[in-house]
Amino acid sequence: MTTPTLYEWAGGHDALRRLTEVFYDRVVDDPILAPVFAHMSEQHREHVALWLGEVFRGHERYTEELGGYPAMLSHHIGLQLTEEQRSRWAALIAASADPAGLPDDPEFRSAFVAYVEWGTRIALANSQPGATPPPKAPVPHWGWGEAPPYQA
Repeated sequence: MTTPTLYEWAGGHDALRRLTEVFYDRVVDDPILAPVFAHMSEQHREHVALWLGEVFRGHERYTEELGGYPAMLSHHIGLQLTEEQRSRWAALIAASADPAGLPDDPEFRSAFVAYVEWGTRIALANSQPGATPPPKAPVPHWGWGEAPPYQA
């Protein structure tokens, strides 16, 4: 018996798409996040679901269709995100898991929140003036209780 990936355990693409729908419905009215995210295209929700799917060891559609890590990095360079925005993003996406119907077992939620915390801290650092992140890196692949795959 093989251990399912976080992607499989979450419920696959449909579950991650529900997560991004619930999350971005909240973001558009959030005073802390709306200035950054309210203007995003309707495709943004799908793109984030694709990113999370690849990170959680599902399909590789974000890389194949949207350009992988370099593309994700390009969306954060120069944004000058604040710690308040990072923290709010992490809290809102975690709070969106229940209404989206993601599994509520502690092991899954721990891995999910661990990635969100790690990923948002990387995005915060890469969004600052003078940041020099590596221009090419693999999409991180997150699993059950694993350490971060690299420091981007």
